Amino acid sequence: MSEKEESMASEQKALNAVAQEIEYQYRSELLRGWRRFRANRAALAGVVLVILVVLMAVFAEQISPYDPIQIVSGKRGVAPSRDHPLGWDHVGRDLLARVIFGSRVALIVGLVASAVAVTIGVAVGAAAGYFGGWVDAALSRLTDTLMAFPLIALLIVLAAVLGPSLTTTLIVIGITTWARYARVVRADVMSLKAQDFITAARAAGVKDYRIIWRHILPNVLAPVIVLATLGVGSIIILESALSFLGLGIQPPNPSWGGTLADGRAFITLYPHISIAPGVMIFLTVLAFNLFGDGLRDALDPRQMD
Repeated sequence: MSEKEESMASEQKALNAVAQEIEYQYRSELLRGWRRFRANRAALAGVVLVILVVLMAVFAEQISPYDPIQIVSGKRGVAPSRDHPLGWDHVGRDLLARVIFGSRVALIVGLVASAVAVTIGVAVGAAAGYFGGWVDAALSRLTDTLMAFPLIALLIVLAAVLGPSLTTTLIVIGITTWARYARVVRADVMSLKAQDFITAARAAGVKDYRIIWRHILPNVLAPVIVLATLGVGSIIILESALSFLGLGIQPPNPSWGGTLADGRAFITLYPHISIAPGVMIFLTVLAFNLFGDGLRDALDPRQMD
């Protein structure tokens, strides 16, 4: 083997050793993060609750003993019983079935709207933080303007203009809740773009979009994931508020906010109508918040093992 080939082989071995060391450190950090998460009992409880709600939504047809939109004559406002643990609503529909199927709406809106908000927020924040100048100024003013509006008022106006439906709810919530993701990503990108590895990538002639996609975004995903997990609960509350006001999921389709609205006029006569969906909203939002808090603590490099 020639001297040049030996030199190239040595360099390749060194590069492989560096890559293995980086991979080892990455796996070690993930393992330490999992240990921190596993030690957080509240976070584990949140995960269990989230899994239960997800399973209830996925297997709603198999779990629900009754049709959520079927009206049974003579059952208007009947109290809970052994066969109907949550009782009947104001028109004679089984509340347990409506709560079970309502979990689908809550999770669909919470997860899909969060995905839309994260996509928009990450794109806006990355562009503003990386390019700076007039791009940063324009996108930052757009973000500040959106955050200046009262969110629930903006949601009500947009839902009223576009018409109430599941699709409208997803779009309206998704395009009005991305600003906080943009601000977090922008700050992280502005810090990262001054790092040596970004400077080296630029000097090597790597395209801007590739630097953002391959080198910057992977380093800002951890806080975004934590923020998105915490945001799912807030979005579920927003969807419930829209449905409660009649601007979200339309009856007879079951939703927790709509069922709360159904029981509002009968709160003194049939209080069980409002209790069940209210408890589900509370538990689901609490579960995602505990999960998000646990992720935040686990992914924080300043935490001690």
